[in-house]
Amino acid sequence: MKKTILYLLLSGVLLGACDDSILETVPYGQSTSSQFWRNADDAIAAANAMYEPLVTHDFYGHAEHTFDIPSDDQFRAGDHGEDQAIESFTFDAGNPQLYYSWRHKYEVISRANAVLINVPDISMDQSLKNRTLGEAHFLRGFMYWRLMVIYGGTPLILEADVLANEYNKPKATMEEMQAQIAADLSTAADLLPESHGPDDLGRAHKGSARGLLAKLYLYQENFAGAIQVGQQVLDGPYPLADDFGDNFRVETQNNPEMLFAVQSLQGWRENNHVIYSTPRPWGGWDFHEPVQDLIDEFEEGDPRLDYTVYKPGDMVDLGGSRGLTPYTEDLSSTGYHFRKYSSWRPQGGLNMSHNNPILRTADVYLIVAEAKIRSGQNGDAEINAVRQRSGRAPLTNATMEHLIHERRVELAGENQRHQDLIRWDRAGIVDIVAIYQKDLGPLKPPRTFERPKHYLFAIPQREIDLSNGVLTQNPGY
Repeated sequence: MKKTILYLLLSGVLLGACDDSILETVPYGQSTSSQFWRNADDAIAAANAMYEPLVTHDFYGHAEHTFDIPSDDQFRAGDHGEDQAIESFTFDAGNPQLYYSWRHKYEVISRANAVLINVPDISMDQSLKNRTLGEAHFLRGFMYWRLMVIYGGTPLILEADVLANEYNKPKATMEEMQAQIAADLSTAADLLPESHGPDDLGRAHKGSARGLLAKLYLYQENFAGAIQVGQQVLDGPYPLADDFGDNFRVETQNNPEMLFAVQSLQGWRENNHVIYSTPRPWGGWDFHEPVQDLIDEFEEGDPRLDYTVYKPGDMVDLGGSRGLTPYTEDLSSTGYHFRKYSSWRPQGGLNMSHNNPILRTADVYLIVAEAKIRSGQNGDAEINAVRQRSGRAPLTNATMEHLIHERRVELAGENQRHQDLIRWDRAGIVDIVAIYQKDLGPLKPPRTFERPKHYLFAIPQREIDLSNGVLTQNPGY
């Protein structure tokens, strides 16, 4: 799929929408070219087009990762003032980071709606049609999921709205958002294949949809649903990789454990997060530096630490004439960098084909474990599957404290921690105010998390202004 995911830029036929705002969207159902939506090739090109925005600089190339910098795992680093405001909870609705990936989410939604409107009328192989429609439902559900966890309720733009040219809509309620996400993911799970062959690795499949649906159910505290749907993933063809590090090596990153990842390809659609998270002397921009508190969370001898971060004394192969080079403390203001996103080509230079992991089977194991523990059941089998992959001793009668630890070390740097802390605080399991008041050193001093205001980020002020007041701000901003 990396070789076909973009050959999709359909020169204005398909991609003219949402360049600046969901309120400036071309109604695909009315204005697409009469020379498009003719056959299976057009349907595949349109499906590929849905994935293309994900890897852009202002989406998973960087901007989406800034929503995790308030967490206690990392220091923002870098030189973006808007990131400092996000990290310290001093941002307002005009902060540009709030807007950057908002527009790209609605771009994906717009492209998904175009597929759902037009592909049903194309005469083509039914299994391929089902796959294409399933991808559209998955990606639309995934975009609304990210909008919901970041902003809460946002406008739901669906096929009927496109056909009616109705884009200036008020925020949906959280219940409406959740219902739409569940509907899209359930439909996707029905339509998508179990897995893909080598030519289509990277496309969404049943495991992608069911894994994200299980996470939605966990957020809703629908523990029975999370267990049932999550177990379908665990029973499917999505085993844990034998080696934790295989999920973050370019050669093995599309293994069956990787339920969904933003695809990247050197020289074509490159993942800028590789550059952002790499030391400057090694070709990076030096953002997202792990802090000591995260390092201390790992158990002694846990091999996941070695593949999660670069730490002083590590020897790193930078390729070319530089070869094996020691990582030294002065490369980072915290003394560490995330390793999950970087490697170098044999001839030297960053390998820009690193994917952005979104959802792994290990995450689903921990979702099921948490749902069981919080509903009074035993989650040992699931949490131990993840622990034992990394040589950790099995647990007996695992508690939420164990689960919280395991999610932190397994998923560090994968854009999970801040949202985990928010939902656990909502449930009274952790005290997020106290966690963020902890002094993590001069670079990460105590910060004030205000409940319930900071459970959500502010709606971008630009979108509110464009709506002429139809779209309203979240409380407290």
